[in-house]
Amino acid sequence: MFSVAVGQMNPKTFRFILQFPKTFERNWRARFPSRCALCSERTFVESAPKYAALENSIMNVFDRKTKRKQRNRTAFYPNYEIYDYLKEEVAWRLSDRMCDVKRKFDVALDLGCGRGHIAKNVLQDMVGVLFQSDMAEHVLTQSDVSPEVETHKVHVDEECLPFEKNFFNLVISNLSLHWVNDLPGTFKQVHRVLRDDGCFMGALFGGETLHELRVAFQLAEVEREGGFSAHVSPFTSAQDLGSLLNRAGFVMLTIDIDEIIVSYPTVMELMYDLKGMGENNCAWSRRSMLHRETIAAASAIYKEKFGHKDKDGVPAMFQILYFIGWKPDKSQLPAAEKGSGQFSMKDIGQLEKLTKEIQKLKQISTLDPRNLEAVNELATDLDKLQTAKKGNGNEET
Repeated sequence: MFSVAVGQMNPKTFRFILQFPKTFERNWRARFPSRCALCSERTFVESAPKYAALENSIMNVFDRKTKRKQRNRTAFYPNYEIYDYLKEEVAWRLSDRMCDVKRKFDVALDLGCGRGHIAKNVLQDMVGVLFQSDMAEHVLTQSDVSPEVETHKVHVDEECLPFEKNFFNLVISNLSLHWVNDLPGTFKQVHRVLRDDGCFMGALFGGETLHELRVAFQLAEVEREGGFSAHVSPFTSAQDLGSLLNRAGFVMLTIDIDEIIVSYPTVMELMYDLKGMGENNCAWSRRSMLHRETIAAASAIYKEKFGHKDKDGVPAMFQILYFIGWKPDKSQLPAAEKGSGQFSMKDIGQLEKLTKEIQKLKQISTLDPRNLEAVNELATDLDKLQTAKKGNGNEET
């Protein structure tokens, strides 16, 4: 790597070096061959690619190596299965959403599969071939496979997908993507490996997850230590998730929010279970230790502010964001043009009135056949209004 001394360099020359390092190197060596030997003894600006990498760098919030160690460590617990209750529940709900898609996917990828919580629910009428991938190799070896579908295991980091372009029909992820630093980049990679009209489906923790624990530790640290630090990792929101999926190129998005509340005897059991899940904090800004007095104060604050009133124990809320996105394809129906609707949403409230009128006209039409055409027109209008009402209900849910 060629290096030059900074010294009293002209700013224009400095910018020229950053843009055209090879050209400057040739010119420098040709004009000042004797000075090149002195460069190794002075302060240097090394190369343009380093500055370009800094300008295009991603937000580095999580220590991925630590997270890999944390998840691999769970594989050596005597009863590691008892900590998978939350991932099992979310995987079952996510698999139920996959059943709502009336299509069989030839090749599917379970991204961040863990111990195979999704694969247990995958049947042969849903998927042809299933690939499981996870960043923790020891957890991957413990992963359960589908009872009916051919399954392959691949050790892969979610931030770097080595698969070919247009390889999968379905990519599904269960409670894994919330530890990814470059979430937009991962979404773009998923978009790349999906075939046209492919489906991207997943679940990850939302921004309100463990807000009770976050508040309790903040108040305890302010009281005991005069300041606070982050003990709960940052999570994305539903609005940001939709924007990121759109930016990655996915269309026909569906995002819904679910909340799962789990009760624990004390805060200590909650933190033990998070560690057993491999969901303990791995942010770069985390503290290496906690004082006993701070933990005791946080436990007391948690119980006082959020504890159950009618029974012992404390609740912990996990906000789950479920999403479905599709890679664009010509076969997909385009969205209707704005203003092309034939009925107003306010007319949905008249369904009962129209139904009664149709019943009356049917009775009259038996006496006078000339009213049959009016009955058919009203029946068509009623069907359209009922369809519009169902569509409005699905959007609201």
